[in-house]
Amino acid sequence: MPEISQEYSRFFDGLSLSDKQDLYERASQLFSDNKRDLFDRLVLNRTRHICVVLEDVYQAHNASAVLRSCDCFGVQDVHVVENRNQYCPNPDVAMGSNKWVDIYKYPTITQSYDALRQRGYRIIATLPHENDTMIGDLDISQPTALVFGTELTGLTQEAIDHADGYVKIPMYGFTESFNISVSAALSLYALTERMRHSDIAWQLNDEEQTTLKLYWAMQVIKDGQAVMRHLMQQ
Repeated sequence: MPEISQEYSRFFDGLSLSDKQDLYERASQLFSDNKRDLFDRLVLNRTRHICVVLEDVYQAHNASAVLRSCDCFGVQDVHVVENRNQYCPNPDVAMGSNKWVDIYKYPTITQSYDALRQRGYRIIATLPHENDTMIGDLDISQPTALVFGTELTGLTQEAIDHADGYVKIPMYGFTESFNISVSAALSLYALTERMRHSDIAWQLNDEEQTTLKLYWAMQVIKDGQAVMRHLMQQ
Protein backbone atom coordinates (compact mmCIF):
# COMPACT_ATOMS: atom_id res chain seq x y z
CA MET A 1 0.00 0.00 0.00
CA PRO A 2 1.08 3.65 -0.04
CA GLU A 3 3.03 5.00 2.90
CA ILE A 4 0.99 4.40 6.07
CA SER A 5 0.42 7.91 7.38
CA GLN A 6 -1.33 8.32 10.73
CA GLU A 7 -4.55 9.42 9.02
CA TYR A 8 -4.46 6.52 6.55
CA SER A 9 -3.70 3.91 9.20
CA ARG A 10 -6.77 5.01 11.20
CA PHE A 11 -9.15 5.08 8.24
CA PHE A 12 -11.36 2.28 9.59
CA ASP A 13 -10.96 2.99 13.32
CA GLY A 14 -14.21 2.86 15.22
CA LEU A 15 -15.77 0.17 13.04
CA SER A 16 -16.55 -3.21 14.57
CA LEU A 17 -15.59 -6.44 12.82
CA SER A 18 -19.16 -6.89 11.58
CA ASP A 19 -19.19 -3.30 10.30
CA LYS A 20 -15.95 -3.93 8.41
CA GLN A 21 -17.26 -7.18 6.96
CA ASP A 22 -20.43 -5.45 5.77
CA LEU A 23 -18.42 -2.57 4.32
CA TYR A 24 -16.15 -4.98 2.46
CA GLU A 25 -19.13 -6.87 1.04
CA ARG A 26 -20.48 -3.63 -0.41
CA ALA A 27 -17.10 -2.38 -1.61
CA SER A 28 -16.26 -5.67 -3.30
CA GLN A 29 -19.25 -5.22 -5.61
CA LEU A 30 -17.20 -2.47 -7.28
CA PHE A 31 -14.44 -4.78 -8.56
CA SER A 32 -14.28 -8.16 -10.25
CA ASP A 33 -15.05 -11.55 -8.72
CA ASN A 34 -11.56 -12.66 -9.77
CA LYS A 35 -9.99 -9.87 -7.72
CA ARG A 36 -12.23 -10.68 -4.77
CA ASP A 37 -11.28 -14.36 -4.92
CA LEU A 38 -7.62 -13.35 -5.11
CA PHE A 39 -7.92 -11.14 -2.01
CA ASP A 40 -9.69 -13.94 -0.09
CA ARG A 41 -6.94 -16.41 -0.99
CA LEU A 42 -3.89 -14.19 -0.47
CA VAL A 43 -4.95 -12.65 2.83
CA LEU A 44 -4.80 -16.12 4.42
CA ASN A 45 -1.05 -16.19 3.74
CA ARG A 46 -0.30 -12.67 4.96
CA THR A 47 1.77 -12.30 8.12
CA ARG A 48 3.04 -9.66 10.50
CA HIS A 49 4.92 -12.19 12.59
CA ILE A 50 7.98 -11.34 10.50
CA CYS A 51 8.61 -7.85 9.18
CA VAL A 52 11.46 -5.99 7.49
CA VAL A 53 13.32 -2.84 8.51
CA LEU A 54 15.39 -1.00 5.89
CA GLU A 55 17.92 1.56 7.07
CA ASP A 56 18.83 4.18 4.46
CA VAL A 57 18.48 1.91 1.42
CA TYR A 58 18.72 4.42 -1.42
CA GLN A 59 19.14 2.52 -4.71
CA ALA A 60 15.73 2.36 -6.37
CA HIS A 61 16.36 -1.13 -7.75
CA ASN A 62 17.13 -2.58 -4.32
CA ALA A 63 14.32 -0.72 -2.56
CA SER A 64 11.85 -2.05 -5.11
CA ALA A 65 13.20 -5.60 -5.09
CA VAL A 66 12.83 -5.83 -1.31
CA LEU A 67 9.20 -4.69 -1.52
CA ARG A 68 8.55 -7.27 -4.21
CA SER A 69 10.11 -10.03 -2.11
CA CYS A 70 8.03 -9.05 0.91
CA ASP A 71 4.86 -9.24 -1.14
CA CYS A 72 5.84 -12.59 -2.69
CA PHE A 73 6.60 -14.14 0.72
CA GLY A 74 3.45 -12.71 2.32
CA VAL A 75 5.29 -10.32 4.64
CA GLN A 76 2.91 -7.41 5.10
CA ASP A 77 4.95 -4.72 6.87
CA VAL A 78 8.08 -2.86 5.75
CA HIS A 79 9.57 -0.25 8.09
CA VAL A 80 11.79 2.32 6.38
CA VAL A 81 14.34 4.57 8.09
CA GLU A 82 15.21 7.69 6.09
CA ASN A 83 18.02 9.09 8.20
CA ARG A 84 20.24 10.16 5.29
CA ASN A 85 18.64 8.77 2.15
CA GLN A 86 15.09 8.99 0.86
CA TYR A 87 13.40 5.68 0.08
CA CYS A 88 12.39 5.75 -3.60
CA PRO A 89 11.23 2.41 -5.06
CA ASN A 90 11.29 1.96 -8.83
CA PRO A 91 7.74 1.04 -9.94
CA ASP A 92 9.05 -0.99 -12.88
CA VAL A 93 10.95 -3.26 -10.49
CA ALA A 94 8.39 -3.23 -7.66
CA MET A 95 5.74 -4.53 -10.12
CA GLY A 96 2.94 -2.94 -8.09
CA SER A 97 3.99 -4.56 -4.81
CA ASN A 98 3.89 -1.15 -3.09
CA LYS A 99 0.08 -1.30 -3.45
CA TRP A 100 -0.19 -4.43 -1.31
CA VAL A 101 2.57 -4.04 1.32
CA ASP A 102 2.32 -1.59 4.23
CA ILE A 103 5.18 0.92 4.36
CA TYR A 104 5.97 2.77 7.60
CA LYS A 105 8.58 5.56 7.61
CA TYR A 106 10.77 6.92 10.42
CA PRO A 107 13.45 9.63 10.58
CA THR A 108 15.76 7.62 12.86
CA ILE A 109 16.58 3.99 13.59
CA THR A 110 15.80 4.41 17.30
CA GLN A 111 12.28 5.60 16.53
CA SER A 112 11.67 2.56 14.36
CA TYR A 113 13.05 0.25 17.06
CA ASP A 114 10.88 1.89 19.73
CA ALA A 115 7.75 1.49 17.59
CA LEU A 116 8.53 -2.15 16.84
CA ARG A 117 9.25 -3.04 20.46
CA GLN A 118 5.92 -1.51 21.46
CA ARG A 119 4.33 -4.02 19.08
CA GLY A 120 6.21 -6.91 20.67
CA TYR A 121 8.95 -7.43 18.07
CA ARG A 122 12.41 -8.82 18.70
CA ILE A 123 14.84 -6.84 16.54
CA ILE A 124 17.43 -8.85 14.63
CA ALA A 125 20.22 -7.13 12.69
CA THR A 126 21.55 -8.91 9.58
CA LEU A 127 25.35 -8.97 9.62
CA PRO A 128 28.15 -11.05 8.06
CA HIS A 129 29.95 -11.51 11.40
CA GLU A 130 31.54 -14.88 11.91
CA ASN A 131 29.93 -15.77 15.22
CA ASP A 132 26.37 -14.58 14.54
CA THR A 133 23.41 -16.99 14.43
CA MET A 134 22.81 -18.65 11.06
CA ILE A 135 19.52 -17.70 9.44
CA GLY A 136 18.34 -21.31 9.61
CA ASP A 137 18.91 -21.41 13.38
CA LEU A 138 17.27 -18.12 14.30
CA ASP A 139 14.55 -18.39 16.95
CA ILE A 140 11.35 -16.95 15.45
CA SER A 141 8.93 -17.97 18.18
CA GLN A 142 8.53 -14.26 18.99
CA PRO A 143 7.49 -11.69 16.34
CA THR A 144 10.73 -10.84 14.53
CA ALA A 145 11.92 -7.70 12.74
CA LEU A 146 14.84 -8.24 10.33
CA VAL A 147 16.99 -5.15 9.87
CA PHE A 148 18.96 -4.54 6.65
CA GLY A 149 21.44 -1.72 6.05
CA THR A 150 22.42 0.54 3.20
CA GLU A 151 24.17 -0.83 0.12
CA LEU A 152 27.71 0.44 0.64
CA THR A 153 28.27 0.55 4.39
CA GLY A 154 25.62 -1.76 5.83
CA LEU A 155 23.92 -1.02 9.14
CA THR A 156 24.96 1.96 11.23
CA GLN A 157 26.61 1.27 14.57
CA GLU A 158 23.52 2.62 16.28
CA ALA A 159 21.33 0.06 14.51
CA ILE A 160 23.73 -2.71 15.51
CA ASP A 161 24.17 -1.63 19.11
CA HIS A 162 20.44 -1.40 19.83
CA ALA A 163 19.40 -4.67 18.17
CA ASP A 164 18.31 -7.65 20.26
CA GLY A 165 20.24 -10.20 18.23
CA TYR A 166 22.21 -10.83 15.05
CA VAL A 167 21.88 -13.22 12.14
CA LYS A 168 23.86 -14.08 9.03
CA ILE A 169 23.36 -16.00 5.81
CA PRO A 170 25.94 -18.71 5.10
CA MET A 171 28.40 -17.76 2.34
CA TYR A 172 31.15 -19.88 0.81
CA GLY A 173 32.75 -17.59 -1.77
CA PHE A 174 35.29 -14.77 -1.89
CA THR A 175 32.69 -12.00 -1.77
CA GLU A 176 32.03 -10.76 1.74
CA SER A 177 28.31 -10.07 1.49
CA PHE A 178 25.17 -10.45 -0.59
CA ASN A 179 23.44 -7.59 -2.33
CA ILE A 180 20.81 -6.09 0.02
CA SER A 181 17.86 -7.28 -2.06
CA VAL A 182 19.30 -10.79 -2.39
CA SER A 183 20.00 -10.90 1.34
CA ALA A 184 16.42 -9.90 2.13
CA ALA A 185 14.95 -12.45 -0.28
CA LEU A 186 17.08 -15.31 1.06
CA SER A 187 16.31 -14.40 4.66
CA LEU A 188 12.58 -14.07 4.08
CA TYR A 189 12.42 -17.38 2.24
CA ALA A 190 14.26 -19.20 5.02
CA LEU A 191 12.21 -17.71 7.84
CA THR A 192 8.74 -17.67 6.29
CA GLU A 193 8.99 -21.28 5.12
CA ARG A 194 10.00 -22.40 8.60
CA MET A 195 7.28 -20.22 10.13
CA ARG A 196 4.55 -21.66 7.92
CA HIS A 197 5.51 -25.22 8.87
CA SER A 198 5.54 -24.50 12.60
CA ASP A 199 2.90 -24.20 15.30
CA ILE A 200 3.45 -20.42 15.51
CA ALA A 201 0.25 -18.37 15.27
CA TRP A 202 1.59 -16.37 12.31
CA GLN A 203 -1.60 -15.59 10.39
CA LEU A 204 -3.61 -12.38 10.71
CA ASN A 205 -6.73 -12.68 12.83
CA ASP A 206 -10.20 -12.24 11.32
CA GLU A 207 -10.38 -8.51 11.95
CA GLU A 208 -6.87 -7.90 10.62
CA GLN A 209 -7.70 -9.87 7.47
CA THR A 210 -10.92 -7.94 6.87
CA THR A 211 -9.22 -4.60 7.50
CA LEU A 212 -6.40 -5.47 5.12
CA LYS A 213 -8.87 -6.46 2.41
CA LEU A 214 -10.56 -3.08 2.84
CA TYR A 215 -7.24 -1.33 2.26
CA TRP A 216 -6.58 -3.55 -0.75
CA ALA A 217 -10.03 -2.69 -2.08
CA MET A 218 -9.14 1.00 -1.99
CA GLN A 219 -6.19 0.23 -4.28
CA VAL A 220 -8.36 -1.29 -7.03
CA ILE A 221 -11.41 0.99 -6.83
CA LYS A 222 -11.08 4.26 -8.72
CA ASP A 223 -10.87 7.15 -6.22
CA GLY A 224 -10.81 4.41 -3.60
CA GLN A 225 -10.58 6.56 -0.48
CA ALA A 226 -13.43 8.83 -1.55
CA VAL A 227 -15.59 5.86 -2.52
CA MET A 228 -14.86 4.04 0.73
CA ARG A 229 -15.62 7.16 2.76
CA HIS A 230 -18.96 7.46 0.90
CA LEU A 231 -19.83 3.82 1.59
CA MET A 232 -19.03 4.29 5.29
CA GLN A 233 -21.52 7.14 5.49
CA GLN A 234 -24.39 5.13 4.03
